[in-house]
Amino acid sequence: MTKQLYHCSFEIHGHVQGVHFRRCTERKSKELGLRGWVMNTEQGTVKGEIQGNAEQLQQMKRWLQINGSPRSRIDKASFSDLRKISKFHFDNFTIRKHPPINLTNMNSS
Repeated sequence: MTKQLYHCSFEIHGHVQGVHFRRCTERKSKELGLRGWVMNTEQGTVKGEIQGNAEQLQQMKRWLQINGSPRSRIDKASFSDLRKISKFHFDNFTIRKHPPINLTNMNSS
């Protein structure tokens, strides 16, 4: 039986640029079998989207909140609610230089 797929957007605040945060995020996402993307923002944060089953997403969210890259300092991690999807919207997990045209709007709470 196929597990339900979900989508989640995230934004990480703190010392997360110039410390291999995106590369480590890509590595961890691929290790967990997630698809999506990650990128630096002009505001000094890291944003991205992840897709996978609920267990995979929970593991990744925890990693983004607590671990990150060895030299990073995570001050705040914001996540959208999990949204059910019927299929993956990404072929793999990538590091992006520019936001996609339909960048998900993050509503931090």
